[in-house]
Amino acid sequence: MSDLSSTYSKGLPSNPKILLVKLSSLGDVLHNLPIVWDLRARLPHAQIDWVVEEGYVHLLEPLLSKNGFNGIDRVIPFGLRRWKKNLFKLSTWQQFFAFKKELQATSYDVIIETQGLLKSAIVCALAKKSSNAVISGLANATEFSGYEPIARYFYSQSVQVPTQCHAVDRSRWVMCSAVDWPLVDRAIAPQFYPKNYVDSLDINSSEVSRELKSPYVLCFHSTAREAKRWPNESWVALGKELAARGYQVVLPWGNLAEQAVSKEIAAHIPNAVVPPAFSIQKAFSVIAGAVLTVGVDTGLTHLAAVLGKPTVEIYCDSPRWKTEGYWSNNIRNVGDIQSPPQVAEVIEASFSLLN
Repeated sequence: MSDLSSTYSKGLPSNPKILLVKLSSLGDVLHNLPIVWDLRARLPHAQIDWVVEEGYVHLLEPLLSKNGFNGIDRVIPFGLRRWKKNLFKLSTWQQFFAFKKELQATSYDVIIETQGLLKSAIVCALAKKSSNAVISGLANATEFSGYEPIARYFYSQSVQVPTQCHAVDRSRWVMCSAVDWPLVDRAIAPQFYPKNYVDSLDINSSEVSRELKSPYVLCFHSTAREAKRWPNESWVALGKELAARGYQVVLPWGNLAEQAVSKEIAAHIPNAVVPPAFSIQKAFSVIAGAVLTVGVDTGLTHLAAVLGKPTVEIYCDSPRWKTEGYWSNNIRNVGDIQSPPQVAEVIEASFSLLN
C-alpha cells in the first residue's frame, strides 16, 4: 500500500491494534474498504481486524494480509442475522460465545465504528480494549442512512459528519478522528481491492460466467426498495439497443420475485439470458467477465464500480451524492433522487464506456 506519511498519530503507538466495525450491508462494507488502505499508508505495522456479518466475509478476503501484502489481519464473522432466527437454540448461544471469545482475543487500542447502529455499538462494548482505547463512532445521522442515536453512548469519541456525506467520506471522517489525523483529502482517490487481485480474477472460475457468451453486459435491475428500481420498459429499451449491437444481455436475480422480473424483461430482448442464482463470492468473476455492468443503486452495482470495471450506476430514488462512483473514469453516474434517467441518457453513458 502506498505511503502517505511516515508520522504516527499523537499518543498512538507505531503498531496499534485497530478494530473496524462495519457489519453490513454489501454496499456499505465496500465503501468502508478505503479506510484499510488509509490506515496502512501511515501505520504499516498496525494490527487491523474487522467484524462483519458472516454473509459478507467474502468481500474482505481479498484484503487479508498475506505474501508481503498488508491489509486486514483478521476477519471476525458475526452471525447476528442467523442467530436472531434461532434465538432459543443452544447452538446459537454456543456460537455467540465463540464469537465473543474470538473478538476478545486481542486488546484493541482503537475501535472505529462506522455503522451507527445499536448492534454495531454493542460489538464495540463486547470488544476487549487497552486502558486508553479510543472508541470512535458517528455522532449524528446522515441523510438517507440508518442511524440509532443510542449508539453514541457506547463510544468514547462521537464524530460529527455532514448530513450530506458520501459513504466513503463518512468512514474517513470517523477514522481520521479516531487516530487524530487531518481529514483525508477527497482528491486522494479511495482504493478498494489490490490491482493484482482484480487483474487476476478468473472469469472462467464460475459455472455462471462460463455459460455466458462474450461480450456480455450485466443488468442489475433488482434492489431492496421498489422506488429505487428503473422501469422494466426502460430496461427492455436499453437491452434491445445492446442486443442490436451484438452484446448479450444478462439479467441476474436474488430471489424468486426478482427472477420473475428478469424473465419478464428477458422475454422482450433478443438472446437475453437469465442466469442461475450466484453468490457474492461468484459475483467477482461474473462481473470481471462482463464488458459492462449497468445497475441501479444496489450492492452488486457498487461491487462492479469498486472493482474498476466499466459501470453505469442508475439513481432513481436515492441521492447520487451518497454512493456515486467518483474514483474512476470507468464509471458513469446517471439520474438522481426522484429524477430517474431517461433511456437515452443510460444508452449514451453505456456506449461511452463500450466504444
